[in-house]
Amino acid sequence: MGVELYMDLLSASCRAVYIFAKKNSIPFDFQFVDLLKGHHHSKEYIEINPLRKLPSLKDGKFILSESVAILLYLCRKYSTPSYWYPPDLHTRARVDEFMAWQHTAFQLPMNKILWIKLLIPMITGEEVPAVKTEEILAEVNKNLKLFEENFLQDKMFITGDNISLADLVALVEMMQPMGGNHNVFLTSSKLAEWRMRVELTIGPTLISEAHNRLVKLAEWDSSTLDPSVKQRICEMMQKFQ
Repeated sequence: MGVELYMDLLSASCRAVYIFAKKNSIPFDFQFVDLLKGHHHSKEYIEINPLRKLPSLKDGKFILSESVAILLYLCRKYSTPSYWYPPDLHTRARVDEFMAWQHTAFQLPMNKILWIKLLIPMITGEEVPAVKTEEILAEVNKNLKLFEENFLQDKMFITGDNISLADLVALVEMMQPMGGNHNVFLTSSKLAEWRMRVELTIGPTLISEAHNRLVKLAEWDSSTLDPSVKQRICEMMQKFQ
């Protein structure tokens, strides 16, 4: 019997877990929690994860949140190939180092691009001020350069010749702005080549499948948005003024 994974593939963190489970033939029951309809705030989901975040894992009576913790749990429970989370002390530390860094350096600013380029204008009918947009894009470009210089360097993958969890997490986070029609890989040929290697190693079909909901987000009918969720988004808009 497999685990239950509570996810919405609009979330980069959820996509990382989904791709990893699929790639490693890990049996799981996909429990869809619609972020756009605010289902992560529902009474039923709060019983699973009081933090109201995605993804969550349920393995029998055991429940786990936070995508990195879930990825490591799946590595250990299903004894996935060691290159994902290498046993060598220093190589594993490099994976841990990136995982700790990416939360604020990638996850937050990459998600902001999606919001300012697509979701906020679509939902509120207001454009985010250009000054704020340029500020966020500058932060992303600065962090992409740091990624190249300090993590990727001249290697095939972050830890060397083999893919790891770090590469998977980095890729899905960098893909997040695609939902807002913003391609961060156009800024660097080295970054674009690394992306190609990661996608070919994982499988282009699986990568495409996992990102299908994200790339079609512009087609979403925002009138179906729950009013309480729309109110929270309108309040968020004030932060970008």
